[in-house]
Amino acid sequence: MTTPQNPSGEDSLIARYFKPLATDPGAFGLVDDAAILSASGDDIVVTTDAVVEGVHYLATDPPETIARKALRVNLSDLAAKGAVPAGFVLTLALRGKEDAWLRPFADALGEDARTFACPLLGGDTVSTPGPQMISITAFGRVPQGRMVGRTGARPGDRILVTGTIGDAALGLDVLTGGEVAKALASDPAARDYLVSRYRVPQPRNMLAQAVRDLASAAMDVSDGLAGDLTKLCAASGVSATVNVAGVPLSAAAAGLVARNDVCVETLLAGGDDYEVLCTVPPAQSEALIAAGQAAGLAVTAIGTIVAGRGRPRFLDGQGQELALKRLSYSHF
Repeated sequence: MTTPQNPSGEDSLIARYFKPLATDPGAFGLVDDAAILSASGDDIVVTTDAVVEGVHYLATDPPETIARKALRVNLSDLAAKGAVPAGFVLTLALRGKEDAWLRPFADALGEDARTFACPLLGGDTVSTPGPQMISITAFGRVPQGRMVGRTGARPGDRILVTGTIGDAALGLDVLTGGEVAKALASDPAARDYLVSRYRVPQPRNMLAQAVRDLASAAMDVSDGLAGDLTKLCAASGVSATVNVAGVPLSAAAAGLVARNDVCVETLLAGGDDYEVLCTVPPAQSEALIAAGQAAGLAVTAIGTIVAGRGRPRFLDGQGQELALKRLSYSHF
C-alpha cells in the first residue's frame, strides 16, 4: 500500500480508508512499499488467514463484521501461540470501491486494530471479477524460544478449551435457513447470539500469556474441535480421550442438543469457533483455568492426552466411543 504524489484510483482508496489505520511508525504512513517491524529481542510469530466470500462469510454479511472476522481469525492464531499482537498487513481483492461498503469495513477494522493493539503495517489492493477476498498476515511477539506449538503434548496432560464449542456452525445454519433456523424460529435472542458467534469471533488474546506460561501445546479451534485436536495429537505423536459431555456448550447449543434438533457431531466438527485448545500438565491445569476466570473467560477441561498415535477417542456419558463420521470442516 503506497500513496504517491499523483494518486491512482487504488492509491486514493488506500489514502482515504486505510492510511488512518497505519499508526505504527514502522508503517511510514503507507508511503513506502515495505514496513519495518522491530523485534525488540523477541521472536516474531507470523500467521496468515484469508476469508473468502461464499466460503468464510456470506455476501449478505455486513462489511463491518467481515472486517472484524478477517482480523480476529488471525488474532486467534496469535493467542494460541502465546503471542502479543504486533501488527498486520492486509490484501483486499474487491469487485468495486463503493464507499457504502468500504467505509464501515475500514472503520470496523480500525476499531479492532486499536482494541487489540495490532496496527496496520501495509498491504495491497487488487480488483477481482470473482468473489471478494480479504487476506491478513498478522505478526506477534513472544520471548525468544517461548512460542507454544502443537508438538509438546505429553501423556497425562489435561486437554483444555476456552469458551463454548459449536456456536458458529449453528449460526451459519441460521443464516442459510437450515434446520437450526427452523428450530429457533420462536427464539430470536438465541438466533442472534449464534449468528454473532459466526460473524464476529472472539479471539482469546487476554489468555495468551497464561497459555505461554502453562500450556505444553496449543492451537486455535478453526476447523472443528474434533479435527483440530486430531491435528495437535498427530503433531505431538500422542492420542487423547475426550469426555463429550464435558465439552462446553452455550445455552442455545445445549438446548438444541437436548431437543435432538442437532447432533453433537455437528458441534464437534463444525468449525469457526476460534477458541483456544491446549494441553497442560496436570499440576498447572488449575492455574490456567484460574487465569481464565480472572479474565472473565471460561476454560474447561474436556479430556486427557494418552500414549499412542491413533485418532482421539470421543466418549459419551456412558463411556462409549462415538463414531464420528466427520471430524472437521474441509476447505476442499
